[in-house]
Amino acid sequence: MRSFARATVAALAVLTLAGARAEEPARLAPADAGSPRACLNQKERRAAIESGKLVHLSAAIHAAKKRMPGTVVRARLCHDGEGLVYVLTMLAHDGKVARLTVDAVKGTLLGQR
Repeated sequence: MRSFARATVAALAVLTLAGARAEEPARLAPADAGSPRACLNQKERRAAIESGKLVHLSAAIHAAKKRMPGTVVRARLCHDGEGLVYVLTMLAHDGKVARLTVDAVKGTLLGQR
């Protein structure tokens, strides 16, 4: 029964995030110098990762899970101020959804919303 409840919560979180995604088209747009948190498209992500200057996504997830154990339901690589950050959407075991920001160069947790 617990696995069914977790699956239901996960499905609701995905549907909620899908609705939020439709409301936030500016955040999903390709990187723009004028935007404070513009996320990278696939080509830009690949180039940034291949540069060797960023920590792997798995390290960012590990840092986020120290703060909030749960499941990562979305991961993005975005510009934030002066550098790149991973923005991870987490679904906690208690059903709460939060966005955690991890520095993509250092691998340290920057914040939670």
